[in-house]
Amino acid sequence: MREHQHLVKLNIGCGNDIREDYVNLDIAALPGVDVVCNLSQYPWDVEANHFEEIILINVLEHLPDTIAAMEELWRIAKDGCKVIIRVPYWNCIHAASDPTHKKQFSQFSMNFFDPSTKQGIERPYYSKARFRVSKVHYWLPLLPFGTERFWLKISHPLLK
Repeated sequence: MREHQHLVKLNIGCGNDIREDYVNLDIAALPGVDVVCNLSQYPWDVEANHFEEIILINVLEHLPDTIAAMEELWRIAKDGCKVIIRVPYWNCIHAASDPTHKKQFSQFSMNFFDPSTKQGIERPYYSKARFRVSKVHYWLPLLPFGTERFWLKISHPLLK
């Protein structure tokens, strides 16, 4: 295993997508994985307040507790951390048909963690994680049908 203590970027649920200059974390001890961690068990075996960038590509929909996962992201992110989340769109055929998917997401799902949105203002008691949703991107290819995805880019605002 390579030395990764100095790295400040985290690739959660990396699978075979091993990224240089990132700590690559997955539930499976695949080649290139730096940290093996079951993301359904809390707290994650990851240092608090450490990362400046965190990516989760097609991971969050597999976790049973979105709020707990977002609170772990909040715990391990430094102030100003960029968090990039990619999930299938709620009405994508793969969102509902994949038997490993536990949750579905819309473009408004992360607003509950953003204190500047209507949902975040009305329901701040949902979670102590308080990210700012900075961008929502849609990827809606024409073919093949049912591969819609959207990207959420959220950041850890300076709230402390």
